[in-house]
Amino acid sequence: MPQTLSHTASHGFLINGQWREEGREVEIRAPYDQQVVGRVHEGTRKHAEEAVAAAVRAFEVTKQLPTYERQRVLRAVGAELAERKEEFARTIAQEAGKPLKPARVEAERAVMTFTVAAEEAARIYGEWLPLDLMEAAAGRWAMVRRFPLGAVGAITPFNFPLNLVAHKVAPAMACGCSLVLKPAPQTPLSALLLAEVVQQAGWPEGGLNVLPLANEDAEVLVLDERLKLITFTGSSAVGWQIKSRAGKKKVALELGGNAGVIVHSDADLERAAERCAAGGFSYSGQSCISVQRILVEKSVKERFQELLVERVKRLKVGDPLDEGVDVGPLIREQDARRAEEWVKEAVAGGAKLLTGGQRAGSLLQPTVLTETRPEMRVNCQEIFAPVVTVEAYEGFEQALERVNDSPYGLQAGVFTRDAGRLFRAYERLDTGGVIAGDIPTFRVDAMPYGGIKESGLGREGLRYAIEEMTERKLLVMAL
Repeated sequence: MPQTLSHTASHGFLINGQWREEGREVEIRAPYDQQVVGRVHEGTRKHAEEAVAAAVRAFEVTKQLPTYERQRVLRAVGAELAERKEEFARTIAQEAGKPLKPARVEAERAVMTFTVAAEEAARIYGEWLPLDLMEAAAGRWAMVRRFPLGAVGAITPFNFPLNLVAHKVAPAMACGCSLVLKPAPQTPLSALLLAEVVQQAGWPEGGLNVLPLANEDAEVLVLDERLKLITFTGSSAVGWQIKSRAGKKKVALELGGNAGVIVHSDADLERAAERCAAGGFSYSGQSCISVQRILVEKSVKERFQELLVERVKRLKVGDPLDEGVDVGPLIREQDARRAEEWVKEAVAGGAKLLTGGQRAGSLLQPTVLTETRPEMRVNCQEIFAPVVTVEAYEGFEQALERVNDSPYGLQAGVFTRDAGRLFRAYERLDTGGVIAGDIPTFRVDAMPYGGIKESGLGREGLRYAIEEMTERKLLVMAL
């Protein structure tokens, strides 16, 4: 039977359709004030092996579900998420420290993720091929269909504890895969709530297993050859380590970035500043496509800088459950300390602090730096904090080179009214996506999303994730 989750209860995990209260009990604390917002049971390696076995058995059922049934369940999940949107938003705000405004947007996006997945379940198309290209093949033709891979292992991060879980669960359900999900240890409550919704919607027992695990026990998901795909969203270091150990299974990686934005002199500077303020500081910069490096044509750099700082200073910092707060805490105080250290290091190296830089516990004031150098950690690494740098460039080609001067390649934003420059950026930038007229933080859940270089392997976005979770099979007809 499904459990009803509340923030005063101890929550079990889901294996093979059963909620089990076993293993070590772990407190989930709010990043803002460290208040206990829930307790969960952390599974063991043995539980992980049981979850994999349950998913493998369930795949024999899920792979045979007709399209209309998969659509029915996905739509039911989306409808229930819409009905409980505020509950999910407040859960996200409490466990992840995400302010209520973006937490509500995340809940709305999760509704769309399941809704689009239901539509994509009916669009897993195949193709017909003529094979009579030589005399010996006369009369032969072929068809190609996509079939679900099998049981999938999924590991998700803390920063979107509902919608990034949805981006693993929804496409797996759409194509008939079963799933073992390990949510982030800081934010398991949203995933467990979602598991309750999926179970109540009628997904087969064992088709979704949700299990908080210590990192060392999650190794089972990486090594077990019964899982045919491991899909991971998180840090680059962990992602590439997973790939090196995953053996024969497919791997999909959505990893980090230090996203660049180009602002050319012909752009609407006020809009660009407004969008960069949103993209750099929403959820305290804790997004792999958060604005980090802003490159502005030299002739308008000072004006853009003024506009940006003016908007950043308006942002309200504080309790994420306060309706007026724009910037909440980082997920852990040690992450805020690290970001503060990088800012101080840059200033000591000659950078100029335009605003922010102060820390109180896990809260870091929105920070804008200039006169930095490319080799400073605030530029060359992923800061994952409310910190952006603003630097001038002489020519558009130089701006493209500087955006590319990074080990990462997830998304980039380009503000210019010149179509020729936009298409040059599209061709030249070494990123998985280029956002014209907006910030790299822009994402709609149906679009292909992923990076190159250190930023990942494969693509998410419902149709594209379904491609990762299926394989082509050929049928040749000799008549």
